[in-house]
Amino acid sequence: MNRRDYYEILGVGRNASDKDIKSSYRRLAMEFHPDRNPSPEAEEKFKEASEAYEVLSDANKRAIYDRAGHDGLRNTGFSGFSGVGVDDIFSSFGDIFGDLFGFSGAGRTRRGGPARGSDLRYDMTIDFKAAVFGLEKDVELDQLLRCEDCHGSGAEPGSQVVRCATCQGRGQVMHGSGLFLISTTCPECQGQGMRQSSPCKHCRGDGRAVGKRSVSVKIPAGFEDGMSLRYAGQGEPGPRGGPPGDLYIAVRIRPHKTLKREGEHLITEVKIDMVQAALGDTLTVEGVDGDEEVKIPAGCQPNEVVILRKKGVPHLRGSGRGDLHVICRVEIPKSLSSTQKDLLLEFAGRSNSDAKKKKKKRHGLFS
Repeated sequence: MNRRDYYEILGVGRNASDKDIKSSYRRLAMEFHPDRNPSPEAEEKFKEASEAYEVLSDANKRAIYDRAGHDGLRNTGFSGFSGVGVDDIFSSFGDIFGDLFGFSGAGRTRRGGPARGSDLRYDMTIDFKAAVFGLEKDVELDQLLRCEDCHGSGAEPGSQVVRCATCQGRGQVMHGSGLFLISTTCPECQGQGMRQSSPCKHCRGDGRAVGKRSVSVKIPAGFEDGMSLRYAGQGEPGPRGGPPGDLYIAVRIRPHKTLKREGEHLITEVKIDMVQAALGDTLTVEGVDGDEEVKIPAGCQPNEVVILRKKGVPHLRGSGRGDLHVICRVEIPKSLSSTQKDLLLEFAGRSNSDAKKKKKKRHGLFS
């Protein structure tokens, strides 16, 4: 299935600023808003524009999209908004819609149900080799958890359920004036339409309390710097029993002292003198698998690359590995002893003499 370019959807150039991207999305959201334009076509365009904004407004997602397109985003776990409801989009972009339509709060969430919890982000830094071969480790998160006293309900045991006075049991309140009105989740009952007569004393009726949680994170082999992992439903639980958000693990990779990465290939350098370049040699360089033997060919030229096959980075998707590229840096001595100079002059003289003889022979063939 071919998907439209996100920049094309928002009608901006690839060098557009964050301000231009937000402004364009606001315009499209006003035009195709489901409460203003209630048609299936408008809803699809609204979701399409929201997906484009979700990517281009996030620096990490935008960099991945610019480099690898839709396939690159799928590798990070981002699946787009094709199966996402409009109410979930309102929940995600509450600040945008607040600016647009002149009200505060998180926008709309699921009608008739509790609000979704917040997404969490955890920044992780790993070693270079861990990104090459993969890593699995437990991380500890400080976050809101379901209250153990009320089991997430927000109510004291035995308390009565009463109708919310703010929304009159509808779970939604209206904002706006004139012809254009927008319905948002009731801030008092979080969209449930009902409230507990006696809120839980431990969590004060929210259904959540601050705590610690351990999560097992698995970094696949071949992971690149700046990519993120998405764990659906592993974010914070929603208030009063609401569904949880998602957990995003943003990964940074520490640089290696001698190795650099270009896609699936690794790059390193080795310094050789002019004798090694002329006669060839066998040297040892550091690779991700340990020390690697490199055979320098005789007559090696400055910056010539020796390739060690399948000594690079495992493919993130599929099998196989990249290569290790060894760049030969030929060092010319800045000072020579008299003996070394004599030897070089002798070599140069013989080389020049041989060149003259060959030249004479060539001339003699045509004389």
